[in-house]
Amino acid sequence: MTDSFNHLSGAYVKVSTPAPYVALVELARNPVNAFHEPFWIELGQVFDKISQEPTVRAVVLASALPKLFSAGIDFTALTVHQGSDPARTAFLMRKHILGFQDCISAIERCPYPVIAATHGVAYGLSIDIISACDVRYAASNVVFAIKEVDVGLAADIGTLARLPKIAGNHSLVHELAYTGRNFSATEAEKMGLVSRVVEGSRDEVVAAALEVAKLIAAKSPVAVAGTKHLLLHARDHSVRENLEYTATWNSAMLQTQDLMDAVKAAQKKQQPKFRPLGSKL
Repeated sequence: MTDSFNHLSGAYVKVSTPAPYVALVELARNPVNAFHEPFWIELGQVFDKISQEPTVRAVVLASALPKLFSAGIDFTALTVHQGSDPARTAFLMRKHILGFQDCISAIERCPYPVIAATHGVAYGLSIDIISACDVRYAASNVVFAIKEVDVGLAADIGTLARLPKIAGNHSLVHELAYTGRNFSATEAEKMGLVSRVVEGSRDEVVAAALEVAKLIAAKSPVAVAGTKHLLLHARDHSVRENLEYTATWNSAMLQTQDLMDAVKAAQKKQQPKFRPLGSKL
């Protein structure tokens, strides 16, 4: 097993190994984790590298800064394409936006479950980022906001695509997207954006996220990765399509040794031990 995932770290994104098979990814750009292009490109690269690590089984995404998760976009570092031809300008802008979206979508396409742990301020791009995560925890002191409308933008990096499929209260999703107002951890839990509110701030919510990550990491990596894949497929397809796809998927995955290992461990009342996802028989 890899002793450390530190080699995956970059200038703004730190990766560590707080527990076996668990990667802790921390946003670390002082003073407020404001995202400029090198930051979001690096975030995407880190998650794409994690996707290739066979010893990872669960990921926690948090902030390394004690007071907040992220203030969102660093507007002072944004480049606005300008030109005399609106069509050509639009092509450049579209390419830029798609590239930005792809960096954040690296979180979603990571084959391992990603658990977001938010605290303090979590504005704008923070919502795009955590919406791409599989599980979302919030510290009781967190303040969320879909801020893009306040600066003349429709959120375009994932919030408007994913949040309506996450939250159970579409009326509230629309209200928050139109007004840009702040909302609390309690309101986020009520709408379904987060599944748990942890009393405290950064240390408490990260600890809670790591506990669930360790629980996931003890499961069959074949089963967990397959479950994430099928849940994402179900989100974007009909029930019938997903059932048929799942039958095809499991016709291969049910042949895993993990199934027999789990049964044998249960019979012996022992904790099963599974090989890394990329290991050979």
